[in-house]
Amino acid sequence: MKREEFSFQAMDGIRIHGYRISPEASVEIKGIVQIAHGMAETAQRYERFANTLAEHGYKVYIHDHRGHGKTAGSVEELGHLAEKEGFRWLVYDMHQLSVIISKHHPSLPLFLFGHSMGSFAAQKYSMQYGKELKGLILSGSNGNQGFVLNAGILIASLEARKKGRRAKSERMNSLLFGNFNKLFSPNRTEFDWLSRDEAEVDKYVADPFCGTVFTCGFYYDFLKGLKDIEKRKNRKKMPSELPLLLIAGDRDPVGKCGKGVTSLSKLYKRVGVKDITLKLYNEARHELLNESNREEVTEEILTWLDKHIYLV
Repeated sequence: MKREEFSFQAMDGIRIHGYRISPEASVEIKGIVQIAHGMAETAQRYERFANTLAEHGYKVYIHDHRGHGKTAGSVEELGHLAEKEGFRWLVYDMHQLSVIISKHHPSLPLFLFGHSMGSFAAQKYSMQYGKELKGLILSGSNGNQGFVLNAGILIASLEARKKGRRAKSERMNSLLFGNFNKLFSPNRTEFDWLSRDEAEVDKYVADPFCGTVFTCGFYYDFLKGLKDIEKRKNRKKMPSELPLLLIAGDRDPVGKCGKGVTSLSKLYKRVGVKDITLKLYNEARHELLNESNREEVTEEILTWLDKHIYLV
């Protein structure tokens, strides 16, 4: 595999840092997989998955979202996306990268893989730019959350007014993630909910660019973004012909241990999406690509990609 770093300038002037992983020269490129990573992590954590995709003929592009990794540039800047509309800008960045990819590979099909926060951004992406995709994969996602979002938006708004958008919000961090670890008590770390693989959890804990508390502005913009996604008129904007793969662990608290992801599948079915595949992995937690059964997960993703790459 060939791994290269690149960057591009977002529409508001921010420099976005990314990576592309290409198959060996002897391997024919079948398609492109663009990855949108989760909150409080980095693009580099997907290198193993990207390498496997490349071995099977897929070229992979992934960037550090604004407020994350090398795009943020420093630990102090983590969690700050923009002065306003941060979630919207995050989606714009994803599409800007897609445009760059298409210019370099106009004849190759493009798949979008979104995990956790990236999966919610990918849901929004599909509403605006779904016709440009060959398929969509959502990992560690969730369906509608209703009034809970209203309460979160109100609290985040008050926090931002009181402390400023750039201030770290321990309160919002606790409200959103405080109960996740209770499913796995007694706990070894604060992040046991991520994976059964202790070595992978330890890598996350040891990385200063992972697991940090994000800003008041981030939480406000993110929750507003989720509220927007939940509107039925927006869900209906996803192309009905766009193939969708939903994957999650049935012990993932983000997706309500499978219930939220199942609900999401039904929501898309109601608005007319025709090709939906739902896969829940027994006992698996949030990060399927870092779980103890990750090889099984990766193999099934590849099978789905290969199945849909040539569909008209």
